[in-house]
Amino acid sequence: MIDKEFLEKLSARLSETLPNPGLIKEDIEKQFFTLLQNSLGKLNLVTREEFDTQLKVLKRAEKTIAELEAKIAALEKAAQH
Repeated sequence: MIDKEFLEKLSARLSETLPNPGLIKEDIEKQFFTLLQNSLGKLNLVTREEFDTQLKVLKRAEKTIAELEAKIAALEKAAQH
Protein backbone atom coordinates (compact mmCIF):
# COMPACT_ATOMS: atom_id res chain seq x y z
CA MET A 1 0.00 0.00 0.00
CA ILE A 2 1.36 3.39 -0.99
CA ASP A 3 1.49 5.99 1.78
CA LYS A 4 -1.14 8.71 1.24
CA GLU A 5 1.20 11.42 2.54
CA PHE A 6 3.88 10.33 0.07
CA LEU A 7 1.40 10.57 -2.80
CA GLU A 8 0.24 14.01 -1.66
CA LYS A 9 3.82 15.30 -1.50
CA LEU A 10 4.66 13.80 -4.89
CA SER A 11 1.52 15.30 -6.42
CA ALA A 12 2.43 18.73 -5.05
CA ARG A 13 5.98 18.45 -6.40
CA LEU A 14 4.71 17.40 -9.82
CA SER A 15 2.32 20.34 -9.97
CA GLU A 16 5.20 22.65 -9.08
CA THR A 17 7.06 21.53 -12.18
CA LEU A 18 4.33 22.91 -14.41
CA PRO A 19 4.80 26.41 -15.75
CA ASN A 20 2.64 28.79 -13.69
CA PRO A 21 -0.28 26.51 -12.73
CA GLY A 22 -1.91 29.46 -10.94
CA LEU A 23 -5.52 29.02 -9.89
CA ILE A 24 -5.79 25.43 -11.06
CA LYS A 25 -2.87 24.25 -8.92
CA GLU A 26 -5.10 22.50 -6.36
CA ASP A 27 -7.08 20.76 -9.11
CA ILE A 28 -3.87 19.66 -10.81
CA GLU A 29 -2.55 18.25 -7.51
CA LYS A 30 -5.79 16.30 -7.03
CA GLN A 31 -5.53 14.94 -10.57
CA PHE A 32 -1.90 13.93 -10.05
CA PHE A 33 -2.84 12.30 -6.74
CA THR A 34 -5.65 10.29 -8.34
CA LEU A 35 -3.47 9.28 -11.28
CA LEU A 36 -0.60 8.20 -9.03
CA GLN A 37 -2.88 6.35 -6.63
CA ASN A 38 -4.57 4.44 -9.44
CA SER A 39 -1.36 3.68 -11.32
CA LEU A 40 0.70 2.67 -8.31
CA GLY A 41 -2.24 0.77 -6.82
CA LYS A 42 -2.15 -1.61 -9.77
CA LEU A 43 1.44 -2.59 -9.00
CA ASN A 44 2.10 -5.62 -6.87
CA LEU A 45 4.07 -3.80 -4.16
CA VAL A 46 4.92 -4.92 -0.64
CA THR A 47 5.98 -2.96 2.39
CA ARG A 48 9.61 -2.90 3.48
CA GLU A 49 8.63 -4.95 6.53
CA GLU A 50 7.02 -7.65 4.36
CA PHE A 51 10.07 -7.66 2.10
CA ASP A 52 12.47 -8.02 5.03
CA THR A 53 10.39 -10.85 6.47
CA GLN A 54 10.41 -12.72 3.17
CA LEU A 55 14.16 -12.13 2.86
CA LYS A 56 14.72 -13.77 6.26
CA VAL A 57 12.57 -16.73 5.22
CA LEU A 58 14.54 -17.06 1.99
CA LYS A 59 17.88 -16.97 3.80
CA ARG A 60 16.71 -19.70 6.21
CA ALA A 61 15.54 -21.80 3.26
CA GLU A 62 18.89 -21.33 1.50
CA LYS A 63 20.73 -22.40 4.66
CA THR A 64 18.51 -25.47 5.04
CA ILE A 65 19.03 -26.41 1.38
CA ALA A 66 22.81 -26.09 1.75
CA GLU A 67 22.73 -28.29 4.87
CA LEU A 68 20.59 -30.91 3.12
CA GLU A 69 22.85 -30.89 0.06
CA ALA A 70 25.86 -31.50 2.32
CA LYS A 71 24.05 -34.39 4.05
CA ILE A 72 23.10 -35.92 0.69
CA ALA A 73 26.68 -35.63 -0.54
CA ALA A 74 27.94 -37.32 2.65
CA LEU A 75 25.37 -40.11 2.30
CA GLU A 76 26.25 -40.63 -1.37
CA LYS A 77 29.94 -40.79 -0.47
CA ALA A 78 29.25 -43.30 2.32
CA ALA A 79 27.11 -45.41 0.01
CA GLN A 80 29.94 -45.65 -2.54
CA HIS A 81 32.29 -47.33 -0.05
